[in-house]
Amino acid sequence: MTRRRRVVHVVYRFDVGGLENVIVQLINRLPPEQYEHVVLSMTTVGDFSKRVERPDVQFIALDKPAGHAVGLYPRIWRLLRALRPDVLHTCNLAPLEIVPVAWLAGVPLRIHVEHGWDAHDPNGKIAKYRWLRRAYRPFVSRYVSVSADLDRYLRDGVGVPASRRRLIGNGVDTRAFRPGGKSTPAGCPFEPGRHWIVGTVGRMMTVKNQPLLAQAFVQLLRTHPELAERARLVMVGEGELRSAVERILDEAGMRQLAWLAGARSDVAEQLRSFDVFVLPSQAEGTSCTLQEAMASGLAVVATAVGGTPDLVSDGVDGLLVPSDDVAALTDALARLYRDDSVAAQLGAAARQRAMADFSIDTMVSAYDELFADGEQFKPVMN
Repeated sequence: MTRRRRVVHVVYRFDVGGLENVIVQLINRLPPEQYEHVVLSMTTVGDFSKRVERPDVQFIALDKPAGHAVGLYPRIWRLLRALRPDVLHTCNLAPLEIVPVAWLAGVPLRIHVEHGWDAHDPNGKIAKYRWLRRAYRPFVSRYVSVSADLDRYLRDGVGVPASRRRLIGNGVDTRAFRPGGKSTPAGCPFEPGRHWIVGTVGRMMTVKNQPLLAQAFVQLLRTHPELAERARLVMVGEGELRSAVERILDEAGMRQLAWLAGARSDVAEQLRSFDVFVLPSQAEGTSCTLQEAMASGLAVVATAVGGTPDLVSDGVDGLLVPSDDVAALTDALARLYRDDSVAAQLGAAARQRAMADFSIDTMVSAYDELFADGEQFKPVMN
């Protein structure tokens, strides 16, 4: 009987997030007779781990303090020697420092995936982080990016040749994320249908820029006060920007028109209660929640950053606005409220796009090919 390939997935923190969701999808969908999995978090493992359906997955939290992980290198080396993984799968910059340790520990295939820009480097312009990626480049067997924007960064900024790069877009479960009847999710104080709900989903961190949406919502109601009877704002997610959003709403006297739902496990149901989905990010790779909103048949408004224009064709299956432009976002929301036929057309086209191009099966198959065919990729020391 052929031994299953062991994959160690390494992240900075295993909690609610897009890249963590991709790992969950891979663990749940890769053939269990061919793969076994270990999730290694540099810091902590949260309740998001409960979304993993397989009972044989090991979760390890290193509880790394702030700063470089060099003090943990001996422990990580011993851990990898004990686990003897066939594949090391690192995600984004923070775990990249583990790749040389894995090389020393004899891990034969080391795949690094860039899921999106770092919060402290939202456009990939900081030279320090480019040089860090270049320094670790010889130890990476194969790179994956989730958007054309990130693939260009690996090519031009990090110097990764085409033979060692592959673009694999994130996939979405179009059966779980689908259009449906408007029902009120648990805990929501608003009534879909009676209220016109503008919503977003995402970790409340700088790069996701939820205050922009709060400002646009306030401006929308100031310029169109008649909307106060129906317009409501829902934000699903938790993080350090929550207080900034609350302050904007409180100062405008509109706190009662918004629900900050915190982290939720019922994202599909939350999305189905929305009329409009907004992604106000300052930077993105390929947004899983944007794909999920499109699969749910929602009219979407998103900032034209990173990989988002690869997902949304402006005026066809969504609306694109400039980043950090309150007036443009306000105008887009007003347009969708005024003409619900436009919103319906955009939502139907978004669902069609998701069905045609965001296949989760295609994504899993591509990773299966990478994880299984490691003999092609030898260490490249250049």
